[in-house]
Amino acid sequence: MGINELLNLMVRLRDPQTGCPWDIKQTWQTILPHTLEEVYEVADAVDRGDAAALRDELGDLLFQVVFMAQIASEQGLFDFNDVAQGITDKMIRRHPHVFGNAVFADEGEQKQAWESIKQDERSGKESESGFFAGIPAAMPALRRSQKIQQRAARVGFDWDDWRQVIPKIHEELDEVVDAVDTGDPFSRIEEEVGDVLMGATNLARLLGVNAENALRLSNRKFEQRFQRVESLLLAQGFTLEDARLEQMESAWNMAKLEEKRQAAGKTA
Repeated sequence: MGINELLNLMVRLRDPQTGCPWDIKQTWQTILPHTLEEVYEVADAVDRGDAAALRDELGDLLFQVVFMAQIASEQGLFDFNDVAQGITDKMIRRHPHVFGNAVFADEGEQKQAWESIKQDERSGKESESGFFAGIPAAMPALRRSQKIQQRAARVGFDWDDWRQVIPKIHEELDEVVDAVDTGDPFSRIEEEVGDVLMGATNLARLLGVNAENALRLSNRKFEQRFQRVESLLLAQGFTLEDARLEQMESAWNMAKLEEKRQAAGKTA
């Protein structure tokens, strides 16, 4: 099996006598940045709809899991099989309607049971305490904001409707303007901008939108559109550095129009 070959390969790479010097000296801490990078590359492949790239990137991510598990195995802590068995047991436990006799009336009831099971799991971990236990501090801030708000909403601390968030976002924007106009310290301006972003993630959550995914897709759209702006300007004999703002805006609007035409062609 492929997984056994990968596990054996990892053992050889980490062999103190015959392994790779770079792999031998790695720790959880030193390979963590590589692990996070692989996660982002998986996301990029998904966004591009590139199946071949996704297969490769998932392999790279799996290698990171195997790497960390091998380091743990050498320290007598756990091994890859423990990791695989642990997630298998967890998924069975969290799906009593599939692997047990539980019956849920609808998806909402199923989700409530899922969260209840997760809460029971957290309460059994001595290292995790507090209402927001289990939401990693190192998680990207946008995603963590949405997670925090979801947790608070479970006890009723929430808006009744997404439309109620709009005035709150406007209020937070006004506070940014006020902080800038009155010459407040940068720390307050930063705080107010953060409140605007948190309001936006709240709006996304209430609309059923993953804020992290939404922003990532918007980043990609901006990048692609701006690259088209550069191409349009070059066709006119201008570089980005030479073009005036009015020329860039004109090219930007043209790029947007092209996107709309392409989208209309796909749905026709």
